[in-house]
Amino acid sequence: MSLHSRGPDDQSLVPSAKTIEEGTRAQIVLAFDDNRLASTLFGQYGQNLSLIERRLGVVADSRSNHVTIEGPRDSCEQARRVLEGLYEQLKRGDDVVSGDVEGAIRLSIAQGSLFEHDPATSRPGFEEINLRKRPVRARTPAQDAYVRALQRHALVFGTGPAGTGKTWLAVAHAVALFERKQVDRIILSRPAVEAGERLGFLPGDMREKVDPYLRPIYDALFDLMDARIVERALQGTEIEIAPLAFMRGRTLSNAVVILDEAQNTTSMQMKMFLTRLGENSRMIVTGDPSQVDLPQGQTSGLAEAVKLLKNVEGIGHVVFTHQDVVRHELVARIVEAYDKASAARGREAR
Repeated sequence: MSLHSRGPDDQSLVPSAKTIEEGTRAQIVLAFDDNRLASTLFGQYGQNLSLIERRLGVVADSRSNHVTIEGPRDSCEQARRVLEGLYEQLKRGDDVVSGDVEGAIRLSIAQGSLFEHDPATSRPGFEEINLRKRPVRARTPAQDAYVRALQRHALVFGTGPAGTGKTWLAVAHAVALFERKQVDRIILSRPAVEAGERLGFLPGDMREKVDPYLRPIYDALFDLMDARIVERALQGTEIEIAPLAFMRGRTLSNAVVILDEAQNTTSMQMKMFLTRLGENSRMIVTGDPSQVDLPQGQTSGLAEAVKLLKNVEGIGHVVFTHQDVVRHELVARIVEAYDKASAARGREAR
């Protein structure tokens, strides 16, 4: 038996933990100092503990402010790190939702087993984007690499399936730069009506024409910024909606430019867009190569650009997979099933 005691003055080390080991299995008892936070940590009807059980293969039993974790030794240690990390998050006044729990689980797995993990040398957590409204944390290793790439490179490609946070994190990074006044504008673009962009046939002014196609980006903006600030910025020129068809001939300086759904650009459209990059600007290009709506036989500008620019200095590219899906658990399984079917068809074609 090993007992890890933590004094009341050492707030960073709460909760207390008691570990009993028998061979390859272990039992860890965690006691949290705040009953209200502990209840929030465990989740409504224990849903957060249930997620930890399913993902790490342990049994977690909570009573009041205590939780007992039983299972394989390494898995118990990972579960302990998950719960302690999330508890610290709650103590800082931040919310904990199911996505945060999933992210903490993936971080714990990435940190390695009980014997591999060295708190003195390992990173304390995934990267975080600090916004005025609330912090945005990466929840998977790929998201972590994506945020670091956004911080380091002027042009970043993020490719992969829906639900992996490509657009969400791109908008969060853009908002952070805008709030710190490192850029003057946020420019949002995407191929509007599939690949054709026949905007003239749609009713309304320019914003009304493209609003339906940019709804995911709008949702992210309103969730990450105060609604009044977003509306005021949209009325002015600080947040600009620029359909891809109307980008030609412009030089975009002092701005963060996001091109979403880029898999539906043609080669010429992509080249035109990338060459708009001006002084003190950042470009973020996101898309799902498996969801191309271009006419049969036409090359996706995104796929071509990623291939042509893979060795160009100053350009980052992060690839997401079904393992990075941070929506409902079923979404990851659905994406995986489609990926397997696509791979099987590819093998049959050969």
